[in-house]
Amino acid sequence: MTPPPLSRGRGRLPVRWTSAVLLAALGAGTVRAGRRLRAIPVLPVPPSAAAGVPRAAGWRLLTARGVEPDAGTFLAACAHADREGLRVLDLLPADLAAERALGLLRLVDPARYRQDRLGEGRGAGFAVLVADEVLERAGVDPGGPRPGPAELLALTRRLKEYAAGATGLAIAPALSCGPAADDAGPARAAELRAQGLPPGALAAAQLSGLALLAGVALRQGRWGVAAAGLYWLQPYLALGGPGSPLRPADLARATAARPVRSLGAALRTVAAADRTRSGGPEAARTAAYRTELAAGTDRFFEPRRPDCPWCGSGRLSVRVRMPDQLQGKPGRFTLEQCGDCGHVFQNPRLTPDGLEFYYRDFYDGRGGEGAGTVFGRLGAAYRRRAEMLIPHADPPASWLDVGTGHGHFCNAARAVWPLTRFDGLDMGDGVREAERRGWVDTGFQGQFPEFASKLAGRYEVVSMYHYLEHTRDPFAELDTAAAVLAPGGHLAIELPDPESRMARLLGPAWLPWFQPQHQHLIPAANLREALADRGFTVLAEEHGPAHQGNDFFGAVALTATRLTPDPDRPWGPPPTPRDRARAAAVRAAALPLFAGATLLDALRTAAAHHTDGGNAYRLLARKAAR
Repeated sequence: MTPPPLSRGRGRLPVRWTSAVLLAALGAGTVRAGRRLRAIPVLPVPPSAAAGVPRAAGWRLLTARGVEPDAGTFLAACAHADREGLRVLDLLPADLAAERALGLLRLVDPARYRQDRLGEGRGAGFAVLVADEVLERAGVDPGGPRPGPAELLALTRRLKEYAAGATGLAIAPALSCGPAADDAGPARAAELRAQGLPPGALAAAQLSGLALLAGVALRQGRWGVAAAGLYWLQPYLALGGPGSPLRPADLARATAARPVRSLGAALRTVAAADRTRSGGPEAARTAAYRTELAAGTDRFFEPRRPDCPWCGSGRLSVRVRMPDQLQGKPGRFTLEQCGDCGHVFQNPRLTPDGLEFYYRDFYDGRGGEGAGTVFGRLGAAYRRRAEMLIPHADPPASWLDVGTGHGHFCNAARAVWPLTRFDGLDMGDGVREAERRGWVDTGFQGQFPEFASKLAGRYEVVSMYHYLEHTRDPFAELDTAAAVLAPGGHLAIELPDPESRMARLLGPAWLPWFQPQHQHLIPAANLREALADRGFTVLAEEHGPAHQGNDFFGAVALTATRLTPDPDRPWGPPPTPRDRARAAAVRAAALPLFAGATLLDALRTAAAHHTDGGNAYRLLARKAAR
């Protein structure tokens, strides 16, 4: 039976909107790429093409194999860097390949790149000018063999960490890419990894996008054809306009054959990612974990305590039980709650050896790069933490960030308090690296209470952002903070809120439980009382602004990890093809859930800010002046 026209029209309405959305997204991306391209400075064309690069005092020009810069380009780059106060300058060849240029413009907004102190270092992968002192602090030997594009991309990413607010981009009109770059799957996968991007996931997303464009072109008439056509012409529209500072050598070919070339590149990258993954984890690390786990995990736990560590009450009940949902290491963990004060704590508690085992390869080692990437994307949250002090104090001369990790907060907070000396303290080696990068002025490595007498009265501000919940004895940490602060100094603390509604709704899938790392989850009233006992006056308390928008996204991620942990984890059994297939299936099924979770988290964040209630809270307290 033929449906009535009204029904047919309704059936086509979502289809037209799909094409319209694709057109809008592609159009916005094309305009954005053109705008960003015009924002990149262009070096003056050198007056001569004299061969050889001079050795200017204080600068090194690192180039990829096959790239031969001339003296004029080098001197123009040095002059531009000196004039702009840059210490690292990535040079874009004028004949940069079209897809490589579009990829860079998707990742980098040149207008904000330098000011984003936590932004990742990006470049074209052909030439980078670096100050000698940055190379020295980064431990880079410039005298070795020339790197390939992937190695130079990784180096640029690393160097920006040592010149956080002094890294830039510029187009060098006389610089050429040299011989055509290898665009085979392994080379492309290596370049994506060098930039901290997952090649398999990105290639799969590219294939999905191509399939969607093909579908709308075939089924949705002129709207679908328009969307596919815009994608097809995007390289020329973004890069080939009059006055474009780039002249990609392959622009005509890249535009004419874009769908075919993109499909081939995505398929080759997926195959390369699969081959690399099949190599498995590092053998030595795997052997060490298996030896350690042969003795079981019971030895990592203390005896269960019968009373609350906060108030001493014996009215305890189980709040939640869960496995290690972060890394999938063996063991089960219990959080109990006090019926009198509401304090939530891990019971039985991990021993120091247990903490070392479960922390290992999370913030460093195997998981270090991923953790660094996550922390590097929290710049807005770091600035809000630093700005909380503005209404209550003059610019502080000294600030100690306890639990600083690699110093991400201190690096970002310099934009708010540029004249403040920021020091950091942490147990891990990352605090030493933060000192070498210049993200902290002085790094202290060890337990905070160990420094109580050495640092007594030295700081105007002490901060503990998502630190106190990791400690074995929060009272000792607060006592140390009171000792380290000068009279009238300020203490800033941010913690997960165990009284959050989402903690009850999501149960074990609530990310801030963060087992097995979080030892104590402290209600705000308990913390206020503990601060008052130590002579502090609470000046400000924020709940909504401290909310971290990850409740639903974290629940999907934890559930997916619990269902299928990483098959290549070195503490797990040897992976089988069935394990890999199951993990791939769960990840694919989780993709739409992640998309929905992202939307829900955005709505939840807006509601948290409006109602001043979220999954975390922060306090600012002042120590008594005498």
